[in-house]
Amino acid sequence: MKVVVVGASGMMGSKIVRALERAGQNVGEASSRSGIDVLRGDGLDAAFANADVVIDATNHGSFGDGDALAFFKQAGRNLLKAAKLAGVRHYLALSVVGAERLVENDYFRAKLIQENIVRASGVPHTIVRSTQFFEFFGSIVNSSAADDSLRVANLRLQPISADEAAGLIAKLATGKPINSVLEVGGPEPMELLDIARELLTATEDARPVASDPDVAYFGVSLAPESLLPAGTGISGELSFHDWLSRTVYA
Repeated sequence: MKVVVVGASGMMGSKIVRALERAGQNVGEASSRSGIDVLRGDGLDAAFANADVVIDATNHGSFGDGDALAFFKQAGRNLLKAAKLAGVRHYLALSVVGAERLVENDYFRAKLIQENIVRASGVPHTIVRSTQFFEFFGSIVNSSAADDSLRVANLRLQPISADEAAGLIAKLATGKPINSVLEVGGPEPMELLDIARELLTATEDARPVASDPDVAYFGVSLAPESLLPAGTGISGELSFHDWLSRTVYA
């Protein structure tokens, strides 16, 4: 089986490549480093030749980047066109849990558009919506900085290690397409405030932190349970506490 990972040089793409290689899969890496331009479509036909599976781990900009919509629209169309021409049997796209409740933010609205392009393509597919990766909480928490303190949104999240998510994605991609959405999250729901406190303690950051119901999450006001997975997907096993202990104190 040949599996092509698009966005292979990115944080998640590179982890997915390693997970596939550990599982003994024949992996093709497609990224700007290998001459692929997803916006123009350059190199996609050659990259997808003889591919059984394509994993779309492309990403663009930040959660507040206004040009994400144009990127995911054009890239999605080019990728799905090339996948269809190549006869790809399973197209897996990585998305975000709760994206439909975050449409006020350009990035998350763009992810929904990307999902719709996958659904409309006619290519057998799986859309994997993941919760937040542990690795991103440094920037998530710091985005709530105000003067010398932190005020985080009143949210419950169920984050997952990026490495564990990559392993789950690799397994799903080499299985049968479900032509629907599947959610992936960590082993337990956590208050964002508790995540912030543990992170600050581990990194010896003395700034005080508090939860504030008036604080938005990347510009979006949400109910506390809005970003939890529905409970019908796949849960990882590594806790945030254990991951943080391995990462900070290793």
